Amino acid sequence: MSDKMKRSNRLIAGAVLSMAVTTASSADMTWDMPTPYPDKTFHTRNILQFAKDVEESTNGKLAIKIHSAGSLFKHPEIKNAVRGGQVPIGEFFLSRLSNENPVFGADSQPFLATNYGDARRLWDAQQPIVAKLLDKQNLMPLFSVPWPPQGLYTKKEIKGVEDLKGLKFRAYNATLEKFSKLTGAAPTQVEVPDIPQAFTTGRVEAMITSPSTGANSKAWDFVNYYTDIQAWLPKNIVVVNKRAFRKLDKASRDALLAAARKAEARGWEMSKKETTAKTAVLKDNGMTVMPPSAALMTGLKNIGDTMLESWKKSAGSQGDALLKAYQ
Repeated sequence: MSDKMKRSNRLIAGAVLSMAVTTASSADMTWDMPTPYPDKTFHTRNILQFAKDVEESTNGKLAIKIHSAGSLFKHPEIKNAVRGGQVPIGEFFLSRLSNENPVFGADSQPFLATNYGDARRLWDAQQPIVAKLLDKQNLMPLFSVPWPPQGLYTKKEIKGVEDLKGLKFRAYNATLEKFSKLTGAAPTQVEVPDIPQAFTTGRVEAMITSPSTGANSKAWDFVNYYTDIQAWLPKNIVVVNKRAFRKLDKASRDALLAAARKAEARGWEMSKKETTAKTAVLKDNGMTVMPPSAALMTGLKNIGDTMLESWKKSAGSQGDALLKAYQ
């Protein structure tokens, strides 16, 4: 064989080896995943375990890198970042999308579902419709986990709805903004990481949120009362970009979906435990934890009934189908 042919063969062999190395390295994929909440939040801890499960079950072919507390994208930006392919996967608060379609906010309707059993039935009714709506945006839901039942945080005791009138009230979605206005309060949009500063500077004087968020925000530093009204159990949802999902091999897709099913089941159990544990933390740190008065609950449920009627009208046939399946 001539020297020229030997050199040619070596070049071909080198090219083949280079292609093999490139192919092998590209099989290992890392997905960036933005989430809105800090690492200590149970939702984030559940997602960290989800990421670990995915990496282990795919033998390292797919790794998910978590960017928590809005560090990669701010909460309002996460859904569209996944939709547009800037990141392949992300988590956000489902009822943030209620301005797009009222069905997204079904779980935040006051006093529609106030315990975990009802919340599970509501999600079973809501999920197929949510999946169809997200599908049109190139998104696919992987799993959803509820927050603990929402309670009322105030500086003074609230005996009736009239005591909320004029208070600057934290609103985290369109439903709570409407709810705040109907109580006579003044809604203000504030994200979870900004809660302590908002109270300290006077931007906010009251809020409805979970015992989880209250404890993690050290609510006892700026309010005195936690009234356990159990208003609703809103959910976070984890979605994946459909194009990114289709690029995975079948084994990796199956592993991702299996890890998502585990994360949903685990997350619901974590939420239940969180309710008891974090309510105790509020009490242990000096807050007055109390049940609502009959007068307060009557007033709040009347507002809830008014809002549900309005929601039915705006949700149309999809809302009717959801409530029929739920009830």
